[in-house]
Amino acid sequence: MNLSKSLTNAMRYISEAAIRIFSPSDDQYPSTGVQPFEGTPSKSSKSGQ
Repeated sequence: MNLSKSLTNAMRYISEAAIRIFSPSDDQYPSTGVQPFEGTPSKSSKSGQ
């Protein structure tokens, strides 16, 4: 019985993960789309130029 319960729990764990991976995303992004950058640009260049 313990082996049966362990297998059942393992299958439930794997199936819930698969459902989460392949389900539509539930992100709550604003309906206006991408927001513009409103910060201060860096004065130093990190690209080495």
